[in-house]
Amino acid sequence: MDDVVINAPVLTKPGDAWEPKSQPKRRPRRLRSPGYVWLIPALALSVGLIYYSVGYTGYMSTLEWDGVSPVSRPVGAQNYVDAFQDPIFWKAIRNTVVFFVFSFAVQTALGILFAAIMHSKVKLAVLYKVVIFLPVVLAPSIMAPVFRQIFSANGQVNQFLEAIGLGFFAHPWLADQATALPILMVITIWHNTGLTFILYFAAMGQIEPEVMEAARIDGAGNFRALWSIVLPGVQGTTVAIFILSIIGALKTFDIPYLVTLGGPNYATEFLGTLIYRESIPLANAGYGAAISIILLVLALGLSMIVNIRSQRKEQ
Repeated sequence: MDDVVINAPVLTKPGDAWEPKSQPKRRPRRLRSPGYVWLIPALALSVGLIYYSVGYTGYMSTLEWDGVSPVSRPVGAQNYVDAFQDPIFWKAIRNTVVFFVFSFAVQTALGILFAAIMHSKVKLAVLYKVVIFLPVVLAPSIMAPVFRQIFSANGQVNQFLEAIGLGFFAHPWLADQATALPILMVITIWHNTGLTFILYFAAMGQIEPEVMEAARIDGAGNFRALWSIVLPGVQGTTVAIFILSIIGALKTFDIPYLVTLGGPNYATEFLGTLIYRESIPLANAGYGAAISIILLVLALGLSMIVNIRSQRKEQ
């Protein structure tokens, strides 16, 4: 019969109870995720470039400086005081508000209309989508000379008006304070409606077909289905476009500068063009930096307000 070996517990001291030896404690391993390594470039870019630039711009806004000279003079918050007392600054704010309201309303209406039409049975729908979206991919530097020629005193618009007997309406559109800003709105709407259309087209594709079929069975027409089903279904997209339109209007620079240079008589002056004018041609970098910080605060504040209100409505 084989011997049986029994492992008995070891007695540590005389008189102690029989207890097994305690196993040595293992040190917990530190979890090292390899994903942190890949975050370093993005973190360095955001902190080292973006936030540093914002901080340095805030510092510049407290100086009286031309942006080139090694000599600068601290002025505290005087640049902000000058900005709020500057009538051109308030004119730029007014132009920005008017530009945003009109552009957002028309772009949203056209985007919803085009998206609803493309979701119906339309022949050559792919061709129409390309035509609607094509202006989005065109650079403003390419569009600007074309529109300056079209709306000039001897441009194609005035030639068309004279050809159809409405020559009394012909005038230099971009040189008139009453029509320069509306022309910029038309150009911007033509340029951005394709993006709005694509966003709404994708959002409408997420609406359940059964819901639309049930509405049709209940006797809902096209307008009723659009108003009661489609618009509530794309509400999140509308909020996103609203925020993008606010930020886009606040930082508008390329089209106004390339088409009208902010004129005539500051009729198309925006915060972006005003910042450039003060910082570069007028060599007032401190004042331009102050307007830049005001622009940043406005963009962040309005975006946060819209997000909070939309979340409350969803809750």
